[in-house]
Amino acid sequence: MRLILFTLLFFSITVFPQSNYPQDYFIPPLELTPSLSGTFAELRSNHFHSGVDLKTQQREGFKVLAAADGFISRIKVSFFGYGKALYITHPNGYTTVYAHLQKFAPEIEAYVKKHQYAKESYQVELFPKAGDLLVTKGHLIAISGNSGGSLAPHLHYEIRDKKERPLNPMLFGLDVKDSTPPFVTAVYAYPIGDNSHINQSNTKQKLRLIPLQNGDYTVENIEAFGKIGIGIVANDRQDYAPNKNGVYNIQTFFNGSKSYELDFKQFSFAETRHINRLIDYEHYKEKKQYLQKLFNDNNPLSIIKPAINDGFLNIKDSTYSVYKIKVNDYKNNPTWITMEIKGVKNNSIKPKVKQTTPYFIKANQNTHLKEGHVSVDIYKETFYDDFYMNFEVHSDTLILHEDILPVKKNMTISYDVSNFTEEDKEKLYIANLIGRSKYPAYTSSTLKGNLLTARTKSLGTYALALDTIPPTIKPKNFKNKQWVSNYHYLKIKIEDTPSGISNYRATINGKWILMEYDYKTKTLTYDFNDGIVTNTKNNLKLIVTDNVGNSSTFEILFYRK
Repeated sequence: MRLILFTLLFFSITVFPQSNYPQDYFIPPLELTPSLSGTFAELRSNHFHSGVDLKTQQREGFKVLAAADGFISRIKVSFFGYGKALYITHPNGYTTVYAHLQKFAPEIEAYVKKHQYAKESYQVELFPKAGDLLVTKGHLIAISGNSGGSLAPHLHYEIRDKKERPLNPMLFGLDVKDSTPPFVTAVYAYPIGDNSHINQSNTKQKLRLIPLQNGDYTVENIEAFGKIGIGIVANDRQDYAPNKNGVYNIQTFFNGSKSYELDFKQFSFAETRHINRLIDYEHYKEKKQYLQKLFNDNNPLSIIKPAINDGFLNIKDSTYSVYKIKVNDYKNNPTWITMEIKGVKNNSIKPKVKQTTPYFIKANQNTHLKEGHVSVDIYKETFYDDFYMNFEVHSDTLILHEDILPVKKNMTISYDVSNFTEEDKEKLYIANLIGRSKYPAYTSSTLKGNLLTARTKSLGTYALALDTIPPTIKPKNFKNKQWVSNYHYLKIKIEDTPSGISNYRATINGKWILMEYDYKTKTLTYDFNDGIVTNTKNNLKLIVTDNVGNSSTFEILFYRK
């Protein structure tokens, strides 16, 4: 009965009012029943998800509508990220964003192509004037697609305030049916400091999670002493989608008092990388699992609300405590986790052994590391904590610790390449050796004289890599001297290893043509509707260049009436 009353009490005081946001101003941008493959502020690699991902039945081609009256204030077309994206500024001060589009509405498409041809570039970022491209609520602005970094067809939809901070679109009345409470798959406990311990150990402990018939959980009773923290892996599902999505709010209570809160209502892009401090970053790198810490260890994230003892628990000897976690989705479906903690001090617990190296990094100081022909510059406030770094250089391989610590700022890696020939210097790049195969992933590198430098926000292993192999170019749907009168598109596959494609340029009969690049399929596509081809006999020339300057030239004849 005591636990039931506790639950009812805190459920009654943690309903989230949404009255500060206009509820009827924006309409859904798709003529489909809203269903989400991604929720707002969902945990992603190095960032929070800044909108919602509206499902499009695993297909492209649905009408995308303006959510309200306004004008198109920004258009961006890029290979990666949002792909083709539109931004609409509205009279009420908010901006809506529509991303991963297949194409724009005809008037907008013509506007964009005019600028692409003027700049001779597929990738453009445009800022139309307020009166150039006006739209009304429900007006067709685009067709849904899968462009950019999208892994499957959907519409990424955002609402931003005047300060360009993304907010949860569901705050504005976007209604997604959700009658299923969040679910929890793991709970961990962290002893903080040498004198703390959990279940006779001074190391992080996975706790046994026990599901209850009502959907809540308990945790097998634990014994602990000193300062400890708790972390959980939690997700949510909506009614019309099987996706494991993010949750909306997490609160914790220690002996009846609220001790911590995460409120995923809004954030700023400037702070989004602090997600790597919110999660257990080492756990994520090892298990690919987002383990959220329910304590604030020097994290400036605005979604972390002021809390008692920053969410840490101070467990005293010979005590009995009750710790509760409440996980909510947007529809206020709650899931509770209850754990009972017995305070037991054990003086025989040995603290974990700390690894030391000759290189102690102080978070509030600049650090310059150098060995042989390799140096690393680390700027103050790059890390959250002081730590001993593993820094080693073996020939052209740099071991820069292990990628298990979150990094806030770019570090600079420099190689003296004076021992290479002038020809080879131009083909060198600094590679991040990733995965078990140690694949040499390209890191943007700059050569000045004999110094090759790269900036990175990741620890790990790096090496000098040499790329002398030019890109490959192969037509996909036509061949030399072919008649293509009935074709709507020409498609060409371009590939490059190991440094990757940097840029390309295509012409027909000497005139630049717009070829859209899909890096996921490694395909360039030319649309004959652009009207460039007017001759019967046509010469297509394509030059593709990789990231270190190797280039390939491809020429082919085709005929068209």
